[in-house]
Amino acid sequence: MVKELLKKLSNAHGVSGSEGSVFSVIKKELKGHVDEIREDPMGNLIAVKRGGKFKVMLAAHMDEIGLMVKYVDDKGFIRFVALGGWYGPTLYNQRVVLHTSKGPLFGVIGGKPPHMMDEDERKKGVKVDDMFIDIGATNKEEVAYLGVEVGTPVTVDREFCSLASTRVTGKAFDNRAGVAMLIKTLKEVDSPLTIFGVFTVQEEVGLKGARTSAYSLDPDCAIATDVTIPGDHPGIDMKDAPVEMGKGPVVTIVDSSGRGLIASRKVVQWLREAGEEENIPVQFEVGSGGTTDATAIHLTKGGIPSTTLSIPSRYIHSPVEVLDLADLEAGVKLLLCALKKKPAL
Repeated sequence: MVKELLKKLSNAHGVSGSEGSVFSVIKKELKGHVDEIREDPMGNLIAVKRGGKFKVMLAAHMDEIGLMVKYVDDKGFIRFVALGGWYGPTLYNQRVVLHTSKGPLFGVIGGKPPHMMDEDERKKGVKVDDMFIDIGATNKEEVAYLGVEVGTPVTVDREFCSLASTRVTGKAFDNRAGVAMLIKTLKEVDSPLTIFGVFTVQEEVGLKGARTSAYSLDPDCAIATDVTIPGDHPGIDMKDAPVEMGKGPVVTIVDSSGRGLIASRKVVQWLREAGEEENIPVQFEVGSGGTTDATAIHLTKGGIPSTTLSIPSRYIHSPVEVLDLADLEAGVKLLLCALKKKPAL
């Protein structure tokens, strides 16, 4: 069931460069469902389902945005750097998990209290550089004794839960939604093609795992599975993000106003035809926001025809992301249908 799978993945912790616990969940889920599973030198997890000569790469990044310890002061307060695209006010007063050498340790992100801010400070909000983590320690030595050191990864402490209807909320749906879609596809697919299911590392800090794995695998085409921003809630206009939750997965035509991916029209058409064949609702996107693993993949070697298949997800890069499980199920169905035959490249 996709809900339980997404819950397991969302509740796992894995910032960029420390994706190990997510890696373990994926490896366990795929055992017995693929022909080969291996880790490459970068840390990407590559699952292979062997078929014919035509090779398709399906990529989903494992990492989530998080933090990393950079300094501990004499009173035991911990300073950190942000890994990935955090919006400062989102972090202020969150509870976090420090993944220490001695196991998980809880803390809270503190900063100057609003009561002590002047009017100008209240307007600007607390900057990430002015925040710190409080684990309850009273000095630097106690922090060290508890296993915290420079380089300790930190994630937000938030768990998956259900909302109304088929909608759910949790942390790291960017991109555990894409990971869930890829796992389910690999488990269920029946294809004449050779499929590389690549669970990539360090997407949030530069699309790094996608770049190296695409170079070594050299596929004939690629699809990145990820999330995208819908324009269906207050604070954003549909003209700026013209996709909606509950209306199906989203195929990218262009992202980041063309500075990132300009998708292969033939790969887009492959997915369009699969949706029409099975009567699967599919949305199409020309975006002005961020990029995905497909941006790195399509520029590898002599060029790899690529696109992105995304799930509309509200409030991404926050601890309370929201998506509709129906879109996720439809995304899996679309991939299963498309992979029955190779695209006309």
